[in-house]
This record gives sequence, structure tokens and C-alpha cells, in this order.
Amino acid sequence: MMTSPKSLSRSSSSTVSATTIVSSLLTVQTSGRGFTDLTAEIAKFVKDARAKEGAVTLFIRHTSASLTIQENADPTVLEDLTTALDRLAPEDAGWRHDTEGPDDMPAHVKTMLTATSLHIPVLRGELALGTWQAVYLIEHRSRPHRREIVLQFAGVTG
Repeated sequence: MMTSPKSLSRSSSSTVSATTIVSSLLTVQTSGRGFTDLTAEIAKFVKDARAKEGAVTLFIRHTSASLTIQENADPTVLEDLTTALDRLAPEDAGWRHDTEGPDDMPAHVKTMLTATSLHIPVLRGELALGTWQAVYLIEHRSRPHRREIVLQFAGVTG
């Protein structure tokens, strides 16, 4: 059964002609399995690009680490997400691919379940993230890795 919303509102539309693309490569040294908050660095990229209206795309160049937008207020959210991913792709599941160790194949599965790219609108020079949202790199491997993320803003600068 479909229900009707009690209230809807939408701001007036704005139109821009996007003529600028700004790109950068962000290198992150992880300390092993876990979440690394990239929000401040992405916001700095937007500021340095003098971005006004458009979108930032992030693309991670790896198959055993990923990107996500998640809550930034309560650290137990990230702990629970790690637990959930470990339950979905445990190391002891009998994987055949284990060339780089027992965490290798589970890392590939976790990357497939999450995201390798994100798209974030930029409005009035700011990332259009919600109050409790942050951008994270998720390292799925046990040992530290050097990860590369392509950042690209497309839109209007000024």
C-alpha cells in the first residue's frame, strides 16, 4: 500500500552552465582496517577549486578499499558497520582467492557491497552534506595501505 506524504517542499531551481572541471589525486595512508574521515580534505579541495555550484566526484582506485557517506556523530555507528561487513564477508568463509592473505577476498566482497565512487553536490561553495554526514574511506585490509582517490569538481567556479 502506498501512502501520500503529509508535506512536500522544494526550493526554487537554480541553473548554471558548467564549464570548469578541476581534478586532484588524494593519497591516504591507512593504518589498517577501519574508517578514515575524508570530509575536511574534500571540503578543502572544494575551497581550493573555488567551486561555487556543481558536484564533486570521488573515485577510489582500489578493489579492497571503498568509499561511503555515513554518520559522523556517534563512533559506535562505524564500529557496528565494521561488524556488519565482517559478518557478510568473514575471513573464514572458505574463500579460494587468498593470494595476499586471508583478508584479501573478504576485502573484495566488502568493496563490492559498498562503493568505489561518490557524487556530492556543491551548493554555494559548500558540500551539500547533511548535518550528521561525513565522507569516509573504508580500509578493508588488516595491514596499512597507501590509497589513491581521484577528486573531480565539475561546475562553476569563481
